[in-house]
Amino acid sequence: MKQQNYTTTFIEIKPPKAFVGIDLKEIWQYRDLLYILVWRNVKVRYKQTVVGVAWAIFQPLITMVIFTVFFGRLIKVPTDNIPYAVFVYTGLLYWNYFSTALTSTSDSLVSDESIIKKVYFPRIIVPIATTVTPLVDFLVAFLILFILMVFYRFMPNFWGILLLPVLMLITFMTSSGLGIFLASLNVKYRDVRYILGFFIQLLMYITPVIYSASIIPDRFRWIFYLNPMAGVITLARDSLLHHLSLDWTLLAASFGISFILILIGLFYFRRTERFFADVL
Repeated sequence: MKQQNYTTTFIEIKPPKAFVGIDLKEIWQYRDLLYILVWRNVKVRYKQTVVGVAWAIFQPLITMVIFTVFFGRLIKVPTDNIPYAVFVYTGLLYWNYFSTALTSTSDSLVSDESIIKKVYFPRIIVPIATTVTPLVDFLVAFLILFILMVFYRFMPNFWGILLLPVLMLITFMTSSGLGIFLASLNVKYRDVRYILGFFIQLLMYITPVIYSASIIPDRFRWIFYLNPMAGVITLARDSLLHHLSLDWTLLAASFGISFILILIGLFYFRRTERFFADVL
């Protein structure tokens, strides 16, 4: 019998070489997978819950009530004649999205390790899908803000409403940048999730969520500008509630810092992406 020689060919799949770059064309080709992951995350988030997506309303609403009682009624935090419930709920909207997106995104690669090990797809889709998912909660909870304004007979500023998508973009970039960086780090160092919980709690108190940025002394203002979430919450209140003119310096600083964060996150992600399947 004639023996046949078989040659085995190995194909090595490598991530594209780029500085921070994500291959937008490749991500567009996998856009269906991105949609599937987002939809899966939404369903898993509220699977076997009694009230379902209504939890997106209960969490900021209950937190708002607690803060209103302690900080609005007892401590009497100054809000420049803005009802404290509306004041703090505006901050909680953006902060809850940021904290939820950052926490879930930082653990996204480890949570989806079974998928990452088996098939090839742009790995960046996993943290992006996880960051997009809390937008559903944000949009649902945002309706309560307008109900609160109607209840307190408070008229929002029209130009402030137009600014809200820009502020949401800055929040998305901030949570994405930090989340992608921490997700890459969490692949090798699993104690990131424990440190992150403490970090988010600490960051909340140095971000003007429950108090006004106007109480911050001028000599510490430059530190305030380094926190893009502080800028987002302050700009949302100033433009939507206080009817103040837009602080372009604060807006530019918040956008610039968030853009730098997402560049750092993508750069570190690309540097470590090739080792994900081996470490996981």
